[in-house]
Amino acid sequence: MSVIRGILFGDIIGRGGRETVKKFLSSVPDGEKFDIVIANGENASGGLGITPKTAFELRDMGIDVITSGNHIWRKREMYNEMHRVQHLIRPANYPPGLPGSGFVVIRKKDTDIAVINLEGRTYINQLIDCPFRTGDQILEQLSGVRIRIIDFHAEATSEKRALGFYFDSRVSMIAGTHTHVQTSDEDILEGGTGYITDVGMVGPLYSVIGLKKELAVDKFLTNRPNRYETGEGVQILNAVAFEISIETGRCLKIERIIRRY
Repeated sequence: MSVIRGILFGDIIGRGGRETVKKFLSSVPDGEKFDIVIANGENASGGLGITPKTAFELRDMGIDVITSGNHIWRKREMYNEMHRVQHLIRPANYPPGLPGSGFVVIRKKDTDIAVINLEGRTYINQLIDCPFRTGDQILEQLSGVRIRIIDFHAEATSEKRALGFYFDSRVSMIAGTHTHVQTSDEDILEGGTGYITDVGMVGPLYSVIGLKKELAVDKFLTNRPNRYETGEGVQILNAVAFEISIETGRCLKIERIIRRY
């Protein structure tokens, strides 16, 4: 059976996260290289947002598709330059008329692979369109593409689980992002869809979801606004590796990856 081997990295946090991903990818032996590399990059520039320059830097280190989420417009220049960065996608269920696309189709091993970006509404953004119905509409457009991967950028575990079951058998894999904390519920659902509630992050281990821990503690103690600074020191790399059948589009294997650098 022919397979697509891939990896999806959790939210990359700042320069430290970018350098950690680069170290990991450069250490993979030639005979074990991934067919497709996906990463959530919405916090890759300074820990909040992403710039075109950073997006191209990530592409040059071997990332084929960059997904995003609620911080996609945090850097002002991205709104005007999104059209230049074809490998970067934003949540598909944002209002019509915004720059960019919510999905992309790339070709690997003579096989089309669709990567779709959706954002949740529970506890995160109630003003966007329904991710379930938006996903349905996209899948209608992708009827000829057998391998389909969703990055669901959402806060609530319940919403992520529900979306996983809703699209089970209709997509190859659903990977949750946004919370920056890796969950241990990776599974292949009954219909053949690989699933994990949250991939985690690539960023400073001794931080509060990427933020310098002293600033986070001060925020909770005083409720004062603080400047955003990423943590430093030991980096954690969270990702999921997967294998998908080219013939059926079903997930054959999903495995969490946890490394310290």
